[in-house]
Amino acid sequence: MAQLDTLDRTAGAGGVTSTCTTSNRSSVLDRKTETYDTRVQLNSEGLERPTTDKLNGKLSGVQCAALDVGVRVLCQASFDNQQRTATVVERRPLPTGFDYYVHYDDLDKRLDEWVPSNRISPYSPAAAAQAEPLLSPRGNRMDLLSPTTQSRVTRKNKRMLEDTLHLPKGISELPAGDQPLEREHQEKTKVRNIHMIELGHYEMDAWYYSPFPGIATGTEKIFMCEFCLKYMRKMKTLLRHRAKCYLRHPPGDQIYRSDGALGCPETLANGDAHPAHGFDPPISVFEVDGLKNKVYCQNLCLLSKLFLDHKTLYYDVDPFLFYILTEADRARPDTHHIVGYFSKEKVSHEDFNLACILTLPPHQRKGYGKFLIAFSYELSRKEGKIGTPERPLSDLGQVGYKSYWTRVVLDILKDHKGNLSINEISKMTAMKHDDIVSTLQSLNLIKYWKGQYIISVTPRIVDEHLKGFRGHCPSRLVDPALLRWTPYPTSAAKRPR
Repeated sequence: MAQLDTLDRTAGAGGVTSTCTTSNRSSVLDRKTETYDTRVQLNSEGLERPTTDKLNGKLSGVQCAALDVGVRVLCQASFDNQQRTATVVERRPLPTGFDYYVHYDDLDKRLDEWVPSNRISPYSPAAAAQAEPLLSPRGNRMDLLSPTTQSRVTRKNKRMLEDTLHLPKGISELPAGDQPLEREHQEKTKVRNIHMIELGHYEMDAWYYSPFPGIATGTEKIFMCEFCLKYMRKMKTLLRHRAKCYLRHPPGDQIYRSDGALGCPETLANGDAHPAHGFDPPISVFEVDGLKNKVYCQNLCLLSKLFLDHKTLYYDVDPFLFYILTEADRARPDTHHIVGYFSKEKVSHEDFNLACILTLPPHQRKGYGKFLIAFSYELSRKEGKIGTPERPLSDLGQVGYKSYWTRVVLDILKDHKGNLSINEISKMTAMKHDDIVSTLQSLNLIKYWKGQYIISVTPRIVDEHLKGFRGHCPSRLVDPALLRWTPYPTSAAKRPR
C-alpha cells in the first residue's frame, strides 16, 4: 500500500499535499495566513491556551441530559466557529455533564473533535439546512518560535481545501472482501487517542488514531525527540532526554544533500527560491535500514500513523528502507530536522518503488511531497527499473501523484520533437506504462486505435495544459548529480512477508 509501509497493505499513499485539521483549542480563530499554518508564541511559562469560553462565549441551551452515541446534532465547530451537522461518536463524563466526540458530516474524520455540551444543539432539518455546507478548516501547524498572526481566507486557501479535503470511500463502495476489515478498523480507530504532538520546534494536532504503546486514549499531548524519535508523556522527560541524546540527524547514510535552491526556471528567474517561504534551507536525504534501526523506524511509523488513516499497523519494519528528508539548521549546519519521508520494500516483485509517503504538516505546501515522489523515481532509474507506488492510493496520494505525473508527462511532450511512444516515455521517466496511459487519458491526449494506444497531441494543447502549472512549479527538483547511492543488493534480501 502506498501509505504507511508498516501498515495494512491495502491502504494508500498519503500526506503529500497540504490538508487541514481541527482542534478544540480556542486559538484557532486567532491564527494563520494563506497556508493555514497556525502559529503561537511559546513563552517561558509554556503555551498559552485560552479556554473554550473565551473562544465561543457562554452559549445558551447547554445540554442537561446525556446524548446517545450515534445521534445527529448541530455542533459549533472549532475550526471555523460555524454550526455544522454532526454525529456523536463517543462521550465522556465530567463533574458537570459530558463532553462529546463528534464527526462532522461530509468532512474527513481528521476534523473530528471533543466538544463541550454547550456547543451542541438539537438536530432539525430546518436548522441543518442553514448550517455551513463546507468551510475552510484552520491549519495544522504551530511554529513554537513564531508570533501569532491573524486568520485570513483567500481563494488560494479555498482551492487548497478543495484539492485536498476529500472524503474517503464509504464502506459500501469498497470491495466486499475489504468491508469487514474496514468496519473493524473504523470501530477501533473512531476516537483519536492523542490530541497533539510536539516535535522539535513544532506542535502539531494529531489527525488520526495511532497505537503508541504505553499511551492511553485521551492523552492530551506527547513529546517526541526529533532526532531519535523516542516519545514521552512529559516535557521534563524530553528535556532530560535532549541532554543525553547524541543524534543530530536520522541514523543511516546521507545519500543526498543540496546546499542551494534548485528550482524550476520560472521560480529561479524571479530570484526567489521559494515564493512562499523565502530561500530554501539546505536539504538532505538519509537512507535508514529498518533491520538495522528497528526502534527508530517503528517510532517513525507510529508518528506517521497520526497523519495517515489506515487499517492495521505492522511492527515488522525489517523488509523496508526508509528515506528521511531533512532541512539543515541555519545556525548549526550539522543538525538536520526531519520534514518528511518515504519508504520502499527492499525487494518488490510488483515493481513498487514506494510504500509510504508523508510530509509532516508544518512542512506541507513547500514542494517536499513532489520532491519525495521524484526522488523515488530517481532511485528507480538508478536501479534500471520501472517503478510505481503501491496501490490503492489514498485521496491525498492520488492528488500528489496525479499532479506529479501530469507535469512530468507534459514537460516531455513539450520538449520532445517528433513521434513519441509510451514505452519511450516510460524509459525516460521510470514511470510504469499504466500510470502514463492513465495520465494521458485524464488529459484526453491518447486514443486507442487498432489494438494500440496512440498519443494525439499538438504543441498548442500541451501549452494550454501547462498553463495550469504556471506559478505552481516545484521549488525543489532532484539533482541526480548529488545522489550518492548504491542499489540495495536484492540477492541478500528476503522476500517481505
